[in-house]
Amino acid sequence: MEEQQLLSDAEARAARYISKVEDMPVFPDSASLQQLARFDEPLPDGAGSAKDTLALLDETGSAATTVSNGPRYFGFVIGATLPIAAAAQRLALAWDQCASSQVNSPVADKIEKVAAQWLLEILDLPRESGVAFGTSATASTLVCLSVARRELLNKCGWDFDAMGLQGAPEIKVVVSELAHITVLKALRILGFGQARLIKAPVDNAGRIDPARLPALDAQTILCLQAGEVNTGSFDPFAPLIEKAKQADAWVHVDGAFGLWARAAPAKRELTTGVDGADSWTTDGHKWLNTPYDGAAGICRDRDAMAAAMNSDAVYSTASPESQKNLGIEFSRSARGIPIWAVLRTLGRTGVADLIERHCAMADRVAQALPSLGFELLCDPVLNQVLFRCATVDQTKELQQLVERSGKVWFGTTVWNGKPALRISVSSWRTSDEDIDILLNTLQSARESLETVNP
Repeated sequence: MEEQQLLSDAEARAARYISKVEDMPVFPDSASLQQLARFDEPLPDGAGSAKDTLALLDETGSAATTVSNGPRYFGFVIGATLPIAAAAQRLALAWDQCASSQVNSPVADKIEKVAAQWLLEILDLPRESGVAFGTSATASTLVCLSVARRELLNKCGWDFDAMGLQGAPEIKVVVSELAHITVLKALRILGFGQARLIKAPVDNAGRIDPARLPALDAQTILCLQAGEVNTGSFDPFAPLIEKAKQADAWVHVDGAFGLWARAAPAKRELTTGVDGADSWTTDGHKWLNTPYDGAAGICRDRDAMAAAMNSDAVYSTASPESQKNLGIEFSRSARGIPIWAVLRTLGRTGVADLIERHCAMADRVAQALPSLGFELLCDPVLNQVLFRCATVDQTKELQQLVERSGKVWFGTTVWNGKPALRISVSSWRTSDEDIDILLNTLQSARESLETVNP
């Protein structure tokens, strides 16, 4: 009975929080941040009240959240959680399954296999591919690049599993000058020295220039982008992948948010040729609006993926397509379930509508910015809007003014060596009225800057 009461209390508190997200400050105020000191307690010697613990978590913690689950958080491409995704995850949490294989959880194994197939279908990637549902794009990239290196070494006649890297043939990596930090981090963890990465020059929009692509060979991993983090631009996949295939190199595509453009008819052309790659990563918590810890690493050669990631033991064997044999984790949650729930609920048209609506909103913001006195740095490709004020100081001050308003939130970045501002539209909750509030807030902040610095 006590367990049920505690869970009911938690559900009621969660529901109250969700009911307030449209009215809460998008970034917490200073008083709420100061209250976080209440968590600075000594470790208790004895048992305490679970009810009191939950109350502290809610009454102190909720007010200090960034309201990324609301309609006016434009800081990064991190969508709010769709109700069906949250509900599915809560039920899965109650199941408390170790979703490593069919023997550990028949239901998780089945649903995640369906989710994997649907993911390949909606992204129109090779249907024979292996799909590992991982915690993040970083972890999923780690999986894909591990498979890539192992396969390239195998083609060189090197037994990576037995001999490791010492004395192995060198595997080169070519990345964009603007490669995302998660790709660079995964490469660093795998032992690819950052100074040894080969940088591919980009054009003014941040796309790799095929004419200046460094030389590739059969011992090269080429990393491409679907959705550059600032401009949203896509590398020209068709000519780049053709060059890679001619050299027998491995192609990996970082598509954390941009790969979802493939599911939207109005934006699909941006991804032409991307299905020719060898591996891809994408995130659910971005444009699919699922909870965090719901990314996917996808490899065209599922057998190669299963061989690289195999974690069978004498007491725990499973089929090659089991999640524990495709990804990093042995003990894992069924993070593919919320992805399945959203795909089943929205369907192809619902996902396409979500993406195209956000892109239209980004276009609207971009069209309004020049008239409000801002410099638009490039036309939106997807849902990213990149802009700045007249000076570096004004750019930084504007972001702080907007943050203090509590009405909306977005962050700073750097473009062409200078500070800039970036608006990302990706929450299912965001409406045209929220875009109105964003533009009005920007106008007010701009006028405040002019008053202080005429």
